[in-house]
Amino acid sequence: MITSTALVLLMIPGVGFFYSGLARRKSALSLIWLSVMATAVTTFQWFFWGYSLTFSHTAGPFIGDLANFGFRGVLAHPSVGSTHIPDLLFAIYQGMFSAITVALATGAVAERGRVLPCVIFMFIWATVIYDPIACWTWNVSGWSNKMGGLDFAGGTPVHIASGAAALSYSMMLGKRRGHGTHELNYRPHNVTHIVIGTVFLWVGWFGFNAGSALAANMRAIMAAVVTNLAACVGGITWCVLDYRLERKWSTVGFCSGVVAGLVAITPGSGYVPVWSAVIYGVLGAGFANYATKLKFILRIDDALDIFAVHGIGGLVGNILTAFFATNYIAHLDNVSSIKGGWLDHNWIQLPIQLADSFTGGCYSFVGTSLILFVMNLIPGLHLRASEEAEILGIDDAEIGEFAYDYVELTREVLNDMDGENGSVFSSDHGAQNYPSMAREKNQIHMMDPRMYGAGSTSQ
Repeated sequence: MITSTALVLLMIPGVGFFYSGLARRKSALSLIWLSVMATAVTTFQWFFWGYSLTFSHTAGPFIGDLANFGFRGVLAHPSVGSTHIPDLLFAIYQGMFSAITVALATGAVAERGRVLPCVIFMFIWATVIYDPIACWTWNVSGWSNKMGGLDFAGGTPVHIASGAAALSYSMMLGKRRGHGTHELNYRPHNVTHIVIGTVFLWVGWFGFNAGSALAANMRAIMAAVVTNLAACVGGITWCVLDYRLERKWSTVGFCSGVVAGLVAITPGSGYVPVWSAVIYGVLGAGFANYATKLKFILRIDDALDIFAVHGIGGLVGNILTAFFATNYIAHLDNVSSIKGGWLDHNWIQLPIQLADSFTGGCYSFVGTSLILFVMNLIPGLHLRASEEAEILGIDDAEIGEFAYDYVELTREVLNDMDGENGSVFSSDHGAQNYPSMAREKNQIHMMDPRMYGAGSTSQ
């Protein structure tokens, strides 16, 4: 379980690299910063009262109480999740789920959101939105858990909740400058970052899904197997779907499909047989691929397609779990027993899954919208960056550092050329010997990128 905790933590910088690669160069670092900051803010919130509001032993059907405020009394008592692991271990493991959910949602600020309001939003959202949904899903006192909802590792609390929140945040921020024009007609700036992020996520997802068995047993092994298979099939599916449009085998498409497959299998990973993972991968990636068009229908600038991949992918996974969940898979841990899904002739499971999915999604969307609406009215917490900051790039305007510091690199090169030892420009004689280089050097100027704000597509 400690190893699984570390694997889930690894996923969070993976989210940052994935989002960073999809964005433009001038805002790449801010998305990595937000992901790792989400870990810090949410971990403190989880210690402060998040764990208590989610997994206290005396919780209600919707949210817990403050019996474990500040981890008070959280030590060796058998946990809510399993009597075989102590409270403290369960707390640190589940804390990583909260952190990655917040990191997924905050990608919505890409390229036009201010950093400070987003950081404050992280704490509030984790408290008001994530904790109640996770409580009613996974706490034995939660209404969805009692009703028989099947969500092994976070279809609703993690993916649907973060996808709906990202859609809301994108809507409240408004469209990026130049949206719908040639100015935003660009490709992801760093596909290598996307691949690195995907690998981090893929590896970490073994701790995410297999770790949710809360023991090293056959159920955990089954979860690992279906997780990997769904990811592979999802990557192939999205890649093929993109090929039909451009006749190119897109790396970005493959990576997006891998993530969509992982998202879809998440709720069912501890409930479904191996062969069903193929269906999860195909349908999860297929529906998420087509859902990327929803932002044009809704006229919401979801820059990184978080709602399509996580919101729709999570919904597909929840629905498929109603069909393919079966008791013999759940009982591989020799403890759990479920009524199963349609494979076990439990027809009522589908409406239960739909009720859980849409309740979580609507609660997250409406709640997030209200939080952001109120925050935007508070002086100093307006959500959107200024037009000048957007033109300059969030990295420069808000972070003061860069993912790729080409300006400083250029300065260093020119300084080296101007050095006293061995520089061809150290004397008039040298300049006479290399007149073309002298002219080229003299024509290089440091330009403020704001000069090109009116219509540039430069990254």
